Amino acid sequence: MVGHTFVVEKLCPICEKMTRVVKTRSRIPVTRRDEDACTHYRDFNPYYYTVWVCEHCGFAADETTFTTKMPDRYLAILRSVLLSRKINIPFTETRTLGNATTAFRLALKFLDILKGKSSKKAKYAHQLAWIYRDSEEHEDDEKEFMLKAAQFYEIALAKEHFPIGELTDNATIYLIAAIYYRLGDWQKATSFLSRLIGDQTVRQREPRIYDKARDLWGEIRASKKNPVKKGIILK
Repeated sequence: MVGHTFVVEKLCPICEKMTRVVKTRSRIPVTRRDEDACTHYRDFNPYYYTVWVCEHCGFAADETTFTTKMPDRYLAILRSVLLSRKINIPFTETRTLGNATTAFRLALKFLDILKGKSSKKAKYAHQLAWIYRDSEEHEDDEKEFMLKAAQFYEIALAKEHFPIGELTDNATIYLIAAIYYRLGDWQKATSFLSRLIGDQTVRQREPRIYDKARDLWGEIRASKKNPVKKGIILK
C-alpha cells in the first residue's frame, strides 16, 4: 500500500541472489489492541509483510532470520531442499491475504525442517492467526493457528531460556492465557493466569503483566456471566 511500505533489495542467505522485499514504515495509526497482543491498524495490516520471501528460491523468514548469519548446517539443509527445485515466488509489493498466509506457512515449514525453536514457531503461528482474524472470514484458520501458537509457547516455556528478545517467561504465560481466553477455554486460561496472580514476584518485577493478568481474570468472570462476547471463539 502506497505510503506504508517501501521496497528494498536484500541478499537471500540460501541462494545468495538479491531479492526484492517489502518493508513497512514505523508510524501507522493504531485503532485497538486485543488481549493477546494483536494490534489493529487503520486501513493497513503490517503483519502481512512480517515474513520475507525470496523471489528466486522461495526461502521465507522474518527480517532478523533473513539478515542474520545462519549456521552452516542450517544452510546445507535448506539449500538441499530449495536449490534442488525451481520455486519461483512472484514478487508483489502489495500483498493479498493469500500472499501473506503463504509466506507464513512457508516460514513455519522451513522451521519444521530445521527443527527450529518453538518460540519462533509460536511467533509465526500467532501472527498468522492475527492475519486470519483481520480478514474476519477465516475463523477456523484463526482458531487453528491460535491453538498451535499456545502449544508452541508452552513448549518454549518448558525447554527454552527466557527472556527471548523482549519476551519474558511471565509475558509468555500471559499470552498463553489470553489465547485460551479468546478460544473460549476459560479453564486453561485461568490455570495460566493463576500462575501469575499467585506469584508476588510477578507483581514486584513485572507489574504491567500482573495488572493485565488481573484484568483478564476479571474479563473471564464477566464472560462466564455473559458468554456472547465479540472476539471470543466459543467452543
